[in-house]
Amino acid sequence: MKLQFKKQAYQTRAVDAVVDCFKGQPDTSGIQYRIDPGYSKKKAPQLESAGFKNADIALTDAQILKNIQEVQRLQNLPQSSALIQNAISPLNLDIEMETGTGKTYCYIKTIFEMNKLYSWTKFIIVVPSIAIREGVDKSFEITADHFQEIYGKKIKSFIYNSKQLHNLESFSSDAGINVMIINVQAFNARGKDNRRIYEELDDFQSRRPIDVIKANRPILILDEPQKMEGRNTLNSLKEFNPLFILRYSATHKTQHNKVHRLDALDAYNQKLVKKIAVRGISVKGLTGTNAYLYLESIEVSRQAPVARIEIEIQETSGIKRKIKKFGKGDNLYDLSGGLDQYRGFVIADINAITDTVEFTNGHQLTAGEATGDVNEMALRRIQIREAIKAHFEKEQRLFQQGIKVLTLFFIDEVAKYRLYTELGEERGEYAMIFEEEYEATLAELKRDLLLNEKYRKHLDSIPVSRTHNGYFSIDKKGRMVDALSTTQSERIESTDQSAYDLILKAKEQLLSFQEPTRFIFSHSALREGWDNPNVFVICTLKHSDNTISRRQEVGRGLRIAVNQLGERQDNPATVHQTNVLTVVASESYKDFVTALQRDISESLSERPRVANADYFEGKILPGDGGNIEVTPKMAKQIYRYLVKNDYTDDNDNIAQPYFEAVKDGTLAPLPDELQPYKGQVFQLIDSVYSDAKLPQVENDRGNKCNPLNSNFEKKEFKELWNRINRKAAYTVHFDSAELIEKCVATLNAELNVTPLQYTIQHGIQADEINHDQMKSGESFKVVETSTENSTISVHSAVKYDLIGKIVDNVQLTRRTVATILADLKKPVFALFRTNPESFISEVSRHIQEQKATVIIEHLSYDATAETHDIDIFTDAQSKQDFSKAGHPLKRHIYDYVITDSKVERTFVGELDTSSEVVVYAKLPKGFSIPTPVGNYNPDWAISFKEGVVKHVYFVAETKGSMSSMELREVEAVKIKCARKFFDEINSKINSDNVKFDVVNSYSKLMEVVGGPPRTG
Repeated sequence: MKLQFKKQAYQTRAVDAVVDCFKGQPDTSGIQYRIDPGYSKKKAPQLESAGFKNADIALTDAQILKNIQEVQRLQNLPQSSALIQNAISPLNLDIEMETGTGKTYCYIKTIFEMNKLYSWTKFIIVVPSIAIREGVDKSFEITADHFQEIYGKKIKSFIYNSKQLHNLESFSSDAGINVMIINVQAFNARGKDNRRIYEELDDFQSRRPIDVIKANRPILILDEPQKMEGRNTLNSLKEFNPLFILRYSATHKTQHNKVHRLDALDAYNQKLVKKIAVRGISVKGLTGTNAYLYLESIEVSRQAPVARIEIEIQETSGIKRKIKKFGKGDNLYDLSGGLDQYRGFVIADINAITDTVEFTNGHQLTAGEATGDVNEMALRRIQIREAIKAHFEKEQRLFQQGIKVLTLFFIDEVAKYRLYTELGEERGEYAMIFEEEYEATLAELKRDLLLNEKYRKHLDSIPVSRTHNGYFSIDKKGRMVDALSTTQSERIESTDQSAYDLILKAKEQLLSFQEPTRFIFSHSALREGWDNPNVFVICTLKHSDNTISRRQEVGRGLRIAVNQLGERQDNPATVHQTNVLTVVASESYKDFVTALQRDISESLSERPRVANADYFEGKILPGDGGNIEVTPKMAKQIYRYLVKNDYTDDNDNIAQPYFEAVKDGTLAPLPDELQPYKGQVFQLIDSVYSDAKLPQVENDRGNKCNPLNSNFEKKEFKELWNRINRKAAYTVHFDSAELIEKCVATLNAELNVTPLQYTIQHGIQADEINHDQMKSGESFKVVETSTENSTISVHSAVKYDLIGKIVDNVQLTRRTVATILADLKKPVFALFRTNPESFISEVSRHIQEQKATVIIEHLSYDATAETHDIDIFTDAQSKQDFSKAGHPLKRHIYDYVITDSKVERTFVGELDTSSEVVVYAKLPKGFSIPTPVGNYNPDWAISFKEGVVKHVYFVAETKGSMSSMELREVEAVKIKCARKFFDEINSKINSDNVKFDVVNSYSKLMEVVGGPPRTG
């Protein structure tokens, strides 16, 4: 396997933010200096040789600050008032990137861009641990070909080793891009090898390595700088004589000039990291009893919910703990073999919605709770079992997609995994428990007759002893050891390095199905440096550690997964269906989530908290047609819009009704003047912090199977399914001349290019000024604001491939696009010069719309003999969030339906109580219609009673708005394609009673099918 990389807009923005801070810096290459030749006691003086160093920064501090402020302004970041200096360097740039978003990739690309624009060639990456160092080194290796394709060159990188100083000679004398990777222990520890960097060495021509390094004026890149803020470390870093410093972290401790922010909220909302789910386990005491109970889960069945409970059972060989299924009315005393502690434990109720079991004696258990005799080892066994179950649940689904699932166990000492005795190497407690629980869970899984045969064979090929492994430091005897020395104060570099070979150096091997390792036990040291994308389950088998935040615990599993081809599974439509990280916690779901969200909230200190006009004013609204600055008038309109619709509270904080409206798609329309910037305005509103915006962590126990019920077997549903179960191929035949004609006519009539604008504010100082006004910046009052059109494009120096840019946007040939532009009556190049970005955006939009119109007019479907497999109704039901399920239904093919909006919830309620409906189904994702603009999945299939209405089978799409003006263009095209698809189906079966339409309520549905209006 070879990991695949691609250009991603969010990473490009991070790179641009850094390089743009140096706009105006001349491209000065080949700055040479004389390398200190040194002197060997055994040889004559060495010959002098030329070295290549970084050119000095030619910009003044004022110019750099101006560049930084512009970068910050474009990202709506707080603006720096000065360059923040420290003991190491007068220039420090902070780049905040959430764990899992590829900060290593970003700074490698930044190195290439700095070389391309400014010819800087010497870089040193400083990391806080050997684990991170090995991970960074691996990143340079696996991205080399990717960047070679983009930049036409490769970086020469090496890990600093005090015994291999020939690399320093090459670092200095080579004119290409050179990168040294070094961990702080290599220059900031007291060991003999660590001191060599500051000593005159005979084997280095009586020179000090640090002197050779500092002569290059390297650019320092600090990876996780918050871990390198000790006084000794800072003093040591100063010795490198850096040109400037770039600081990359998700959690900056000391603030400098921040030029980019991609925090936890941004990463989650942009779907750049995995979604998080928690499987909580808590110990609950039962007064006056030592009855051991563990409620593992509640399963939904066709008859009634059943509870999977672990209890103690009296057997001939003794008392054993076993998991059994229980139903309402079951007496645990009888089923335990008559153990006295279970007297009175008769199940009174099992609730699948709240995940609870109630007993007649008044005790209640929630899924994930253990009661009675629960010691630490019993708790760890439960955690290991739950992690294995979570692993198998994910693996069954993802195996079909070519994605390998990894599970990571953190433990606090090697002895719990491996023991070394006189008899040799033996399994520790956790290893033994793992193998017992793995084999038991696997045996239960294989009893499932519907288990995919290919997956079953894959499981059979993996011995339990080889599917788990431990990755720890190795001593000279080859034994696993804890990562800390006997003094517990410093890492043992010589042994620690060997701990990470497979997980850091052979990452591709670990991701392959051919590698049997799927479960990894490791010391918590792996919290740093682990960046394998396919960790889907994390289980912490260690005592609570207040120095480790919940955010750090989940950090090792946030990266987006890759398949067997090395391709990132980041399709925006499915990314959070595929990429879900389950954390098995030794505390309740509520406690874990509360702590996690507190950690995230505390990391968002820079986020604005108040949504008022002052905050919105002056902010930048980015767009394809150029950036727009929010004027005072626009700021007031945004603020009034929020207040008018109760989207903010009395303190101007974003209120819950706003988030509910976003979720349900019922946001009130913006004022007309703000409509052209609709998306950008809501993005600006979303930048204001609110607790409701914190990542919604799923309860992994709330995900249950939703089996088909007897409605699925009804003849009315069989007939409905037989009628709509057709696949079809589409063809599109259209004349380019017709498309060109339509595009030209539309552009001549509607093309409008917005000139670039700038805002001028005139202010005057107040007659009397107090200290508070001076401090807050309110000593001046704005008396006049005017907006001017720019006559010279700010992009005038940029060379555009005008036709090429439009071709990329509309996917037509260069000849077609060139003909459209040539036939326009409008002054094409005058409009282009007015605002190049706006011209390209508007022309592309109009062409796309006409292309969609032509597609619909010339689209035809041909039904094929192929049909959908009935499995699409079961494949989609593996795990669902029952917190959104509502109540059990009477007429749906599943007992529960998971709705996406308020409109859908209301629609379901009306369908299920309708006397006109026999049976209905929310169509699974597998039922899709191919269209030229992507597959389309209708919402509902409905069968009506004979005689109440003319018998029809209805396929519906539910939308909050019926106005085609409010549908996205692509969505509107898909709906039109669906109409043609069902017309073809009716033709195929010589019938007209399969109807498709868009409705927003049950009453609208009845209007369309021609039935009686609903009363009451």
